[in-house]
Amino acid sequence: MATSIRAAADGGPSPAPPAAAPGPTRPPTAADRSGSRRSRLYRWDMKATPYAFVAPFFVCFAAFGLFPLLYTGWLSLHRVELGGKSEWRGLDNYTALADSDFFWNALGNTFTLGVLSTVPQLLMALGLAHLLNYRLRGRGFLRVAVLAPYATSIAAATLVFAQLFNSDYGLVNTLLGWVGFEPVDWESSRWPAQIAISVIVIWRWTGYNALIYLAAMQAVPKDLYEAAALDGASRWRQFTSVTIPSIRPTILFTVVVSTIGATQLFGEPMLYGGSLGVSGGSGNQYQTLSLLMYEKGWVTGALGQASAIAWVMLLLLLLIGAVRLLAARRARTRDERDPTGRAAG
Repeated sequence: MATSIRAAADGGPSPAPPAAAPGPTRPPTAADRSGSRRSRLYRWDMKATPYAFVAPFFVCFAAFGLFPLLYTGWLSLHRVELGGKSEWRGLDNYTALADSDFFWNALGNTFTLGVLSTVPQLLMALGLAHLLNYRLRGRGFLRVAVLAPYATSIAAATLVFAQLFNSDYGLVNTLLGWVGFEPVDWESSRWPAQIAISVIVIWRWTGYNALIYLAAMQAVPKDLYEAAALDGASRWRQFTSVTIPSIRPTILFTVVVSTIGATQLFGEPMLYGGSLGVSGGSGNQYQTLSLLMYEKGWVTGALGQASAIAWVMLLLLLLIGAVRLLAARRARTRDERDPTGRAAG
């Protein structure tokens, strides 16, 4: 104390009081341990919950997507018959496809059916969506009506169209006879049969794609149309210079999806041919890759060759997807370089 008084008298700082001796440490109670456990559970829950939400998708994908894909790849490298043992063949199934006239015929039919069904379908859907985009009376009813063919089952639609295109008593040949044309063999001839099947596909999918285009058109800013109208652009000019460039990603999407669907075409040609549907007609005139794969796997029992066809189709679909990705990237790059070109057309 004397030292403190002396230091204060001298004007110097007073020394700090001595630190108190540390008391005994309190052991953690049950409440502390429970709180710590809840904190750890909370942190674990925050980390694991997102994975728990997406886990069902990956489980289903692994069971119904990845495993069949890998198993089909394994089958394509073996000689497998129903009820028999498997035998390693390597790439023999693929080389057999390359040497098969039936495979190349099915590949050509798949391509021609895809072109005949996809191009008119998307053009008609684009025009139909453009009409529905106007303020017409009964727009709601028309939008539901154009979607009705898509809601119709493939079996019902194909059987009805098969009767319409019947070579003997079909309505189409009757109408052709009224205007002076000879009856057309819509079942046994290659091109007429493929046109008839394409009509079925067009009828079913045009309204669906039209609604997709309509949704994209309604997202186009109205300012672009007003600016084009002030510049004296006609309705057709606005459609080609404003609407089409604005919905170009949607058009590209529908082109890819429709092409994939045409590559997998199965139900329409299968049911159109009746008892000859699996072989694609009496002369394989409309047998697609899907029909050939079905025939190899479940009619002749050659599961190895059927699996090889499935993998060829997968490679074709991957190629189509790569082309779509490349086209989208090039379009995006072009828009970034010339941002005014999209609106100016």
